[in-house]
Amino acid sequence: MKYRLPVFILLLLSTLSYGQWDDSDKLPSTFHSGRRQALRDLMPAKSMVVVFANPVRNRSNDVDYQYSQNPDFYYLTGYLEPNSMLLLFKEEQEIGNQKFNEVLFVQERNPSKEIWTGKRLGVEGTVKMHGFKVVYNNSEFKYFEIPVKLLEKILVTFPDKPNKERSEKCDLATLVQQFNDKTASSKIIDDRELSDFTAQLREIKQPEELVLLRKAINISCIGFHEMIRAIQPGMTEYQAQAINEYYFKKYGSEYQGYPSICGGGNNSCVLHYQFNRKKLEDGDIFLVDMGAEYHGYTADVTRTVPVNGHFSDEQRAIYQLVYDAQEAGFAACKPGNHFNSTNEATQKVVSEGLLKLGIIKTASDFRKYFMHGTSHYLGLDVHDAGTYGAYRAGTVITVEPGIYIPEGSDCDKKWWKIGVRIEDDVLITKDGYEVLSVALPRSVPDIEKLMQEHSFFEDLNKDQR
Repeated sequence: MKYRLPVFILLLLSTLSYGQWDDSDKLPSTFHSGRRQALRDLMPAKSMVVVFANPVRNRSNDVDYQYSQNPDFYYLTGYLEPNSMLLLFKEEQEIGNQKFNEVLFVQERNPSKEIWTGKRLGVEGTVKMHGFKVVYNNSEFKYFEIPVKLLEKILVTFPDKPNKERSEKCDLATLVQQFNDKTASSKIIDDRELSDFTAQLREIKQPEELVLLRKAINISCIGFHEMIRAIQPGMTEYQAQAINEYYFKKYGSEYQGYPSICGGGNNSCVLHYQFNRKKLEDGDIFLVDMGAEYHGYTADVTRTVPVNGHFSDEQRAIYQLVYDAQEAGFAACKPGNHFNSTNEATQKVVSEGLLKLGIIKTASDFRKYFMHGTSHYLGLDVHDAGTYGAYRAGTVITVEPGIYIPEGSDCDKKWWKIGVRIEDDVLITKDGYEVLSVALPRSVPDIEKLMQEHSFFEDLNKDQR
């Protein structure tokens, strides 16, 4: 059978605009400088902001986890290397014969280490790529004089347990210690207000950010589409995961936005299940929660499908209830509505529906089977920063109601081992909302129809069953 990409996939691919794979669509330095100015506008008079890079984390022995930058640091600088820090001033400072309102300290060039881990930007590369006028090697922070006496407030967020790196001349732990030493006698340190400011800024996505978010979501939809076509009894959870993640990589995603959740049968009732080793059986429900990360911005999509291609009566009833709850959640996605409005709308539908099905006896019992919130912000983090106030145009959230009835639950056994979540990514617009993941089928008929289509991955998996 000749394999053909569906028309909707071809349309999605046309929006990705990948030709030469040169990553020319990364955020420009003007975006980051604009975000620094936006933060400066929020800062109180005579204040300084200090933002540290993320620590390097060790996986085992001499193997580190792949480095991931502090989202706030990336948002404000674009710089992706560790052992660095940003100083941002409300007013222009003058030290010696230099005038500046921001200083970036970066890790030094190190030819011997670069043989192993790749070229570092250093001072010159950072100035050229990221547009900062004042950049120093991190080892020079030791000699930098913070104008504490001229400041009334220092806003800072400290990294969590920065580790010492034996092979670095100056590591993050050293930078933090030096900062503490320089400000030890100061009573103006504030380690809370900065996160409030960055949450305000990051909650509203700029046009450049929405381009990257749409790409991450489109890549995710393509992977989901092919995975759903391929699912059948005898596959394993990890084989389904591999199909989706193959497409993530094929179309330019650097990472998954979070560990992939692929739970069949009773595993569908574990909210953040991550083992992904079970064989999928005829009659299982299969919940998949995955998202591609593209240039730092992550999608977050969930679909729940019947392994044999057809929902049982009980699976269909639960799925339709979650679908109806999601529709109610969408309707609440309007500027001015409070963040909790989507949660309240979906909870009402789920509570009434579970009562009608006889699964619960009182309305409040719905929490036994729908125990998480319906929405979270989405962006540089899968659970992104935000104010949790009224929805504003430019905000991106998830809408993800779910019902989870694990084996042994206090209801008829026919409902056991059914876990259903449907999750889509939603942009709040000036007039309402836009479902950014709309290309991926989610209704019962559309899911079942998609599962009848052929995938060449079915042929690949035949030899392993």
